[in-house]
Amino acid sequence: YCSLLNRVLCSFPLCLPGQCAQLSVVCNLWQCHLRFFAPTMALLQSCKLFPAVSSFSPCVTLLPSRASSWWSHVEMGPPDPILGVTEAFKRDTNPKKMNLGVGAYRDDSGKPFVLSSVRKAEAAMAAKKLDKEYLPIAGLAEFNKASAELALGETSEVLKSGRNITVQSISGTGSLRVGANFLQRFYKYSQDVYLPKPSWGNHTPIFRDAGLALKAYRYYDTSTCGFDFAGALDDISKIPEQSIILFHACAHNPTGVDPRPEQWKEIAAVVKKRNLFPFFDMAYQGFASGDIDRDAWAVRYFIEQGINIVLAQSYAKNMGLYGERVGAFSVVCNDADEAKRVESQLKILIRPMYSNPPLTGARIAVSLLTNPELRAEWLQEVKGMANRIISMREQLVSNLKKEGSIHNWQHITDQIGMFCFTGLKPDQVERLTKEFSIYLTKDGRISVAGVCSSNVAYLAHAIHQVTK
Repeated sequence: YCSLLNRVLCSFPLCLPGQCAQLSVVCNLWQCHLRFFAPTMALLQSCKLFPAVSSFSPCVTLLPSRASSWWSHVEMGPPDPILGVTEAFKRDTNPKKMNLGVGAYRDDSGKPFVLSSVRKAEAAMAAKKLDKEYLPIAGLAEFNKASAELALGETSEVLKSGRNITVQSISGTGSLRVGANFLQRFYKYSQDVYLPKPSWGNHTPIFRDAGLALKAYRYYDTSTCGFDFAGALDDISKIPEQSIILFHACAHNPTGVDPRPEQWKEIAAVVKKRNLFPFFDMAYQGFASGDIDRDAWAVRYFIEQGINIVLAQSYAKNMGLYGERVGAFSVVCNDADEAKRVESQLKILIRPMYSNPPLTGARIAVSLLTNPELRAEWLQEVKGMANRIISMREQLVSNLKKEGSIHNWQHITDQIGMFCFTGLKPDQVERLTKEFSIYLTKDGRISVAGVCSSNVAYLAHAIHQVTK
């Protein structure tokens, strides 16, 4: 018995926090031994049947514990480069510090900006005392219709023939992921996705985690800080037929470099000739140039050329609805019947992913897109945001010249949208941070939204100091 009890007790590891149940079992076993078996052992000892019993002492061996967690093998992941920039910025006590890493619009005082049209839409919604019921799987029908019209144009043949399907999704990221999962499951011709080099950092994990294979085509020319048109065209012309190719519709992130219309035409011709399948990511319609039609030109041109596409939209930047997570995913099909079948499968994909999309942001977007007065005000405000970004680019170049810089900074004004690839090298970026408390990613990308009238001269001075 003693041997058996000892083995039972030794099977329990050292009691750690959260293992109180094991300790309770051990205590109960030992109490049971003392109460029922100790007298018997004393009798046996007195009869000298088991002389060794008197020397017995309980041996509760403290063995090494089993793994303290199911997840002890999980390694620490690398920090997000942009969030890392923000954390370092927060720790800095320099009153002149600048955060040029985060991709969110700021007003000329450096403060988060909520559009007046959005405030009015929210007030009108509050006055109506609307319910908070679940949306359908595909989202708010009015939102989907308005989103398709915004992207494709109200007079689009695609809309008139009903050969498109648009579903509401969780901003641009969610729209891209829904699209990636749909292609992985139903695009039977290829599982290869060609991204511009570079592309938005989240594109890679979105498509990779959906099970697609990632490839790249040339896009950015480091020698000119501009579009490598020849390289892009050459690479695209060699992509295997029927492969998937991703394009930024406008305001390429992270470079701010967009093809000109005549260049888009040549790209579309090669895409059509190679029978490639375009996936457009349009996160900045209206925010890039201030003109919603100009920013959607490439998307509409491809469709006019008979090229069916898929499209991800986001309302984070152009309506300032960052935290509302408002976006849409569209598929342009051959006919209305095909569109209905695609819609049915998109719903099947979405249901286990997030069931249905958020309600409030979609209602705000619908108000801005369909109410004539709010739409006019929104268009004016989005143009104002775009113009402020353009103005900051111009002022930065002007101040660099005032500092006496002899470098050619024209690429800063040639680029468009929230982000600018400055051409700064990693060692120069490091100096900007250490010497001037200016925070940006190591590749030299800055968010122009973080520049304002009160700090643009300081930024120009710092850039000149590390580049002269």
